[in-house]
Amino acid sequence: MKKKKKTLEMPSSNDVEKELERIRYKRRYGSTLRSTVLTLISVAAIAVLISMLLLPVLRIYGSSMTPTVTDGDIVLAIKTGRLKSGDVIGFYFNNKILIKRVIAEPGDWVDIAEDGTIYINNEEMEEPYISEKAYGETNIKLPYQVPEGKVFVMGDHRSVSIDSRNTAVGCVSEEVIVGRILWRIWPFDLFGKID
Repeated sequence: MKKKKKTLEMPSSNDVEKELERIRYKRRYGSTLRSTVLTLISVAAIAVLISMLLLPVLRIYGSSMTPTVTDGDIVLAIKTGRLKSGDVIGFYFNNKILIKRVIAEPGDWVDIAEDGTIYINNEEMEEPYISEKAYGETNIKLPYQVPEGKVFVMGDHRSVSIDSRNTAVGCVSEEVIVGRILWRIWPFDLFGKID
C-alpha cells in the first residue's frame, strides 16, 4: 500500500499578513498587560508607604475618646514633630494603637481635683471637648511633672479611659507616637476635622 504524499499549500499573502497581525496583537497585549500590572503594583506600594510613613489611617476601637471619636470611626493621622496641649494623637501601646488627647507637654505640672478638674501649672484647663469630668483610675502621685521627651495624655471619656493618670499607661514618649489625628473619614456623614 502506497502512502499518499501530502501536498503543502503555500499560504496567500493575505493569510500571512493576518497571521503577522495576530502575532503583533498578541505581543502588544502582553506588553500592555505587563505594563498595567507593574503600574498598579507601583501605585499600591506608594499608597502603602504614604499611609504607613506619612498619613496613617486608623480605626477607632472602644469608647475612651467619646464624644470626639467613637467606636468604628476611621480617622486620618499625620506624622508631626511638635505636639501641643489639646492635640488628639495615636500611639503604640502593647501591640495596639491607642487614641488619646495631649493634656500636658514636657516639663508641665499636672494636678487633678477630686471632681476631675485638671490644672496645668496651677491653672485650670478649659476642656470644651469633654461631656463630663471624672477623676477616673488615677494611681499616680499628684501633682505630677511630665518628664522630658514625653506627653501626658487622657481620653475624652474620663470615667472609662485608662491613660497617663494610671501607671499602666503612663506618659507617652515621642518614639511611640503614630501621629496627630486630623480628620474623621468614616462615617461620611461625620467627615471632618477633629479638634
